[in-house]
Amino acid sequence: MNSRLLITLLCAGAVALACGSLTRNDTKVAQAKGTRHSTSDSVVSGKLTMNGEFAVHIEPHALRFALNVTNESSKDVEVTFPNGQGYDFTVLDARGAVVYRWGNGRMFTQSVQNKLIGSGQSLSIDERAQTTLPQGKYVAVATLRSSNYPVTQRTAFELR
Repeated sequence: MNSRLLITLLCAGAVALACGSLTRNDTKVAQAKGTRHSTSDSVVSGKLTMNGEFAVHIEPHALRFALNVTNESSKDVEVTFPNGQGYDFTVLDARGAVVYRWGNGRMFTQSVQNKLIGSGQSLSIDERAQTTLPQGKYVAVATLRSSNYPVTQRTAFELR
């Protein structure tokens, strides 16, 4: 293989890895202005329990999604992701049709990724979606795309 092509591909891969999935741990989400809708649920696998909490904050011309997954077991948990997209947020209309998907149009690495969540620790994900939806009832779905501890949370909200 041509060495220039190889170097170019390696540089492009490094940029994609660096920019692929930008996760922010932002504790200011609970203080965001607007309406907040949230749910929580647990995933039990053997003796390990992962508790997920999902909130949607309605802002002018935007939605803010906050997913918090807590390891409630006494052991550390290694969460495995099949690629760089560790999570996704989807908004469904009243008929169940997808009207927004956070991951659409984004590029993610194609390598397996692992994250260690210690006992009692949390993995916090906060994303802001620049979107304008018409008035109506919606359901937001947060998905932790883990192959060994998948978490899916749903919460209903209404835009007026």
